[in-house]
Formats: sequence, C-alpha cells, structure tokens
Amino acid sequence: MSQLNDISLIAQVVMFHNNRAFDQLVKKYQSPIRRFFLHQTCGDGPLSDDLAQETFIKAYTNLSSFKSLSNFSTWLFRVAHNVFYDYIRTQKEMDDLDTGQVDAAHQVRQKDIGQEIDIYQALATLKEAERTCITLFYMEEQTMEKIVEITGMPPNTIKSHLKRGKEKMAIYLKGNGYDGKR
Repeated sequence: MSQLNDISLIAQVVMFHNNRAFDQLVKKYQSPIRRFFLHQTCGDGPLSDDLAQETFIKAYTNLSSFKSLSNFSTWLFRVAHNVFYDYIRTQKEMDDLDTGQVDAAHQVRQKDIGQEIDIYQALATLKEAERTCITLFYMEEQTMEKIVEITGMPPNTIKSHLKRGKEKMAIYLKGNGYDGKR
C-alpha cells in the first residue's frame, strides 16, 4: 500500500507539479535519508543535513526519471548514495593529496580510556564502500537485493564489504574496551 501511495504522490508531482505531494514524500523519507548520511559522515550533523537536502533537490529535479522498476525508497537511497560519492569525489579533488592530510583523514581514531564508545568512530575506521554496505544492511535494514540496486555493486562484493566491515568494527570496538554487554 505504501508503494502505491508513493507512486500516486510521484505522479502528482510529475504531472501536476504538486509541491505538496513532494513535501509528503520528503516528510516520509527525510529521517531515513538523514540517518544514512549521519552514518556515512560518522556523525557530522550539519553535513548530513546538507547532503540530505541535496538528495531531495536531485530527487525532485529527476523525479520524472523514476520508472517504478523498484520501490521509491530504493531509488531515493540510490540518489543519496550518488550524492555522497559526488561529495567524496569533490573532497578528494580539493585535497592537495598531502600524505599527512590523507593519513590523518583515514586513520583509526583512538579514544581516551573511560570515554564512551562511539559507533561513528568505529564506522570511521571503514572504507567508504564498507561503511555504505554496513549502514544500509544493519542500520537501514535494506535487503541484499536493495543494496545491489542502490550501490550498483555485485552481491558478492557487498557480502565481502559487510564481512570486512564487521570484522574491522569488532576489532576496533574490542580494542576500546567494548565487550558487547552494554
């Protein structure tokens, strides 16, 4: 029923330029998209808001390209995925490729003893593709098929990213005193 409602709202936006219909889609999907970006940016709220806003702008301008071959939410997460990787690409182009700067941006961040474990710091230890797969599968509860559609990666690549990402996070969390019983 939800998919039919989404398709109805999309048709109203595309055919009649009904902005209120698009507002309903934004209200419905704003939290999951922002949460996706919060995990991808390791907790950077302002950046997550900016990326979410850009996602909805791109979705609005490209809504006529939605063909109902998948759920609207899958299509929207694909747009969000592309927005995030465009952002990463832009950031890499802007960096001088100074080795110290690159190392500092991708190092495992150690915490002071006694500080509370932060999931975002554990996510920060992962490569972008691993973090994307972990976020979509475990935090957004997307199916493997949906992750294939969203990322364009083959299923075995996704499985590898999930396995490596889980292992890296477990090592990081164990190294920082998290025993899984909290």
